Amino acid sequence: MIRSMTGFGQGYGQAGSEAIAVEIRSVNGKFCDVKPHLPRELAALEADLIKTVKARVQRGIVDVHVRRTANGQRSTLPQLDLALASAYASALRELKMRLMLDGEPTVGDISGLDGVVTLTETPPDLGASAQALRQALDQALSAHDELRRQEGAALARDLNARLDSIEQHAQAVRELAPLSVEAVRDRLAVRVAELSRGTVVDPARLAQEVAFFADRTDVTEELTRLASHLQQMRAMLKQDAPSGRKLDFLLQETNREVNTVGSKAQHAGIASHVVELKAELERIREQVQNIE
Repeated sequence: MIRSMTGFGQGYGQAGSEAIAVEIRSVNGKFCDVKPHLPRELAALEADLIKTVKARVQRGIVDVHVRRTANGQRSTLPQLDLALASAYASALRELKMRLMLDGEPTVGDISGLDGVVTLTETPPDLGASAQALRQALDQALSAHDELRRQEGAALARDLNARLDSIEQHAQAVRELAPLSVEAVRDRLAVRVAELSRGTVVDPARLAQEVAFFADRTDVTEELTRLASHLQQMRAMLKQDAPSGRKLDFLLQETNREVNTVGSKAQHAGIASHVVELKAELERIREQVQNIE
């Protein structure tokens, strides 16, 4: 079954002291464009992440957000700059002496000064992080794929219904085409009779003109190719492989056949069905843009 390019998935992985959470969001795109968002300490894992995603997603813009939770432990720790703290203490004591102030600088006074205490991120265990990332990414991709399959199934139902409608209009055109020729024969006979003012009309000549018109307005080949395109589209909607680009190509070919039928149409009823055919094809085109 076809898949949508729009999807969402979450996953969580844990290995040793490392825990990773992954969130995947995807939207329509002409190609597979993976946009990873990792903590800077996990930047070395970006290439493997992109490769893993592209192995399971063929088309779409895929945003992958990775968050490191360090297995519930704090990922940042306070770092003390003793040399800077000592310099601050000396400066405060000198300030006290020069201004003849009371009291001594306290721990609170010094620790609150800029640069004395800073928070630094704990370095990750890249081996454990890579393992946790693989687990989380696999879960997120599976959830993402399931959602895309569900939306793809809904798209397939809608597209099949629209293909049914196109087939109905095409059949109506097929039935009206002979009536168009008969109507032209009658109009031509009446017109010739009016112009000839009672002169006997040559039946052979009239038949020749009607045959010429029938050949020029014949849409049998276009309707046959149209039916073939519709059959191929239905088959693609059942495939598990990505079909979006092929469907888009077939849709262009189908639209070309409908335009040709419209240009040949010499019957108001056929023209009306051609308008409906074009409208359905445009709706299908919009839906196909979301198929992988």
